[in-house]
Amino acid sequence: MIRGRRPNDDRIQTTDRSGYPVGSATGGAIGVRDILANNRAWAASRLTQDPDFFSRLSEGQNPSILYIGCSDSRVTAEEMMGLGPGEAFVLRNISNTASRGDVGAAAVIDLAVSELGVDDIVVCGHYLCGGIEAAMRPPLEGPLDIWLQTIRDIYHRHAVELDAVADPDARLRRLVELNVVEQCRNVMEFDAVDRARRSGGLGVHGWVFDIAAGRLIDLDIGDSVEPGGASG
Repeated sequence: MIRGRRPNDDRIQTTDRSGYPVGSATGGAIGVRDILANNRAWAASRLTQDPDFFSRLSEGQNPSILYIGCSDSRVTAEEMMGLGPGEAFVLRNISNTASRGDVGAAAVIDLAVSELGVDDIVVCGHYLCGGIEAAMRPPLEGPLDIWLQTIRDIYHRHAVELDAVADPDARLRRLVELNVVEQCRNVMEFDAVDRARRSGGLGVHGWVFDIAAGRLIDLDIGDSVEPGGASG
C-alpha cells in the first residue's frame, strides 16, 4: 500500500510567500475548520494587498502552463513553482500519468491546448513517489493496482537498465525519471498537442521535484523524446 503519515502534533501556524497564515493556529493536526479559517485569512490578506484581485480573477483565466503532476500532498504545484491563482492549469493524479485512455487527462489536455492556448506543458514527477514504489512491489487488488499497471509496463520496457541498478533507492529514483519521460511521450501523442507542437507554439517539458531539497529538476528532454519513439 501507499503509506502516509499524519502531520506532526506540534504543527503550528505559519505564513506562505504572500504573508497569509497557513496551518493550524492552535497546533496539532489541521482540520477542516482550520482550512476554512485559513481561507478567510487568505482572502482578507489578498484584498488588503490588492482590492481588485478577486474581481480580476473572476473575469477569466489565462494560464501559460499546463502542469501534470502527482497527487502527493507534499508536492504543491503552484506554490513550488512560485505561481498564483490563474497562472497554471493543473492535472494531478497518482504518479503523474497522462494515458490516452484516460478521458479525464484527455479532456484537461485538450482544453488547456485548444481553448486556453497554454505555451508549455510540464509533466512533473517527484522522488520518493509512493505510487512508483508500489508499482515496483507485487500487485495489489483493486483500482489502484489497475492504475499502476502503466508504471509496471514502463518498468518492463526498461528492465535491463533498472535491474542493473543495485541500490533500491537509486532504482526508484530512476524509474521516477523514466516515468516522466514516458508520460511526456504520451502527452505528445494527443492530437491537440501534436498540432500545436507542429505549429511551433507549444513546448513539452519533463521535470522531477526533489522533495528532500525542495528543488525542481529539468530533465531537459528537448528533442530526445518523440511520440511513439524511443528516448535518446
